[in-house]
Amino acid sequence: MLKMKKSKLIIDYEFDFELIGLISSAKGYKLAWEINRVLGVQLVKQADLVVGFKNNEEKGFSYYAHQTQIHRLKLLKNKPSEQERGKYFLIPEFPHYDFIILADIKEQYPHQQLIHLIKSITSIQLAASIPLEGLKSKSNFIF
Repeated sequence: MLKMKKSKLIIDYEFDFELIGLISSAKGYKLAWEINRVLGVQLVKQADLVVGFKNNEEKGFSYYAHQTQIHRLKLLKNKPSEQERGKYFLIPEFPHYDFIILADIKEQYPHQQLIHLIKSITSIQLAASIPLEGLKSKSNFIF
């Protein structure tokens, strides 16, 4: 039997965005509307983001997106659309967050200003930066 040498493809992605975790009891569409109003963007509902998990399980996560040639903003639900509590999360390291904001709008809103504006939304109880360094689940945001 002839053994073939295995090669492994290693891709080094550039993560040029920031993540913000949100705790809010608001529905996604209401939160998207409030963020649109405060930031002057146009978050629009997208088809669910499908993420693969162990045991060949796939879960859909609802999200809203605003994208221009130079800016990108996404509001993602941290829990799947199905009601499986406590088992699957978009960012399993931070299961207490209800929503995740993926932002690449530094030119328009520097990091601290962005967080300050998001915190001004009354239906948001907490908004905090999520460090990308060491985040094992950051590959879930390559789409």
